[in-house]
Amino acid sequence: MTVNSQPLLAVENLTRSFGSGKNPVLAVNNVNFQLEPGEIMAIVGESGSGKSTLARLILRLLPISSGKINFEGQTLTASDTRNYWRKVQAVFQDPFAAFNQFYSVRGVLTQAARLVVGLSSSEREKRMTDALISVGLDPIEMLDKTPYQLSGGQKQRVMIARALMLQPKLLIADEPTSMLDASLRVSILNLLKDLRDQYGMSILFITHDIGQAYYVSDRLLVMYQGELVEQGKTEEVIAQAKHPYTQRLMADVPKLHG
Repeated sequence: MTVNSQPLLAVENLTRSFGSGKNPVLAVNNVNFQLEPGEIMAIVGESGSGKSTLARLILRLLPISSGKINFEGQTLTASDTRNYWRKVQAVFQDPFAAFNQFYSVRGVLTQAARLVVGLSSSEREKRMTDALISVGLDPIEMLDKTPYQLSGGQKQRVMIARALMLQPKLLIADEPTSMLDASLRVSILNLLKDLRDQYGMSILFITHDIGQAYYVSDRLLVMYQGELVEQGKTEEVIAQAKHPYTQRLMADVPKLHG
């Protein structure tokens, strides 16, 4: 992991409320953290903890209620969104829903390539080939296949390849293994680590599984009822968990720190 003096991403007092009146629901409440260049950070919490809402706020898919998001030292505004999305890409939990059923793999990757200004057709083809190779897929076999010809693991790898087409600085992976068979989960986690090492990108890994977070991340953040209740280096959080919620998550994974 390469740590620069300036974080890639800084979230400051980020809050998102739903509803109006005297008792709005705080899905994300006053969250603060920094993500360094080349770092894999895991955000862990059960359903309803606010972790996926936080990911969507960072992706600019939801408006924030208060607080701010800084990226590469600049506070994001509404006018920055298109340029921001060239640098920040996401992979979601359901590759079946994310994959356009009418497109081949080539079509999916070509759509992503159109967001890159000035790519020639030969450069686009090379970028598609390189992206598929990076995620462990054979371009010759894959480019003309349709979604119905791909396994769940292959679809998720294609979605990661689509994100790589833009050569992002930050990849947000929101529960990317939850729809996959257990036998495929470790391969996707290893792929994320390999991509960080190969491209130097930062990865924000959202999961309900603290065991997966322990396996893949450099730093660990724990969310509970919309609040960030614990954070630190992954090994330290696992070895010295202070918050009862973190301790409960760990108790569900036998011998996690043994």
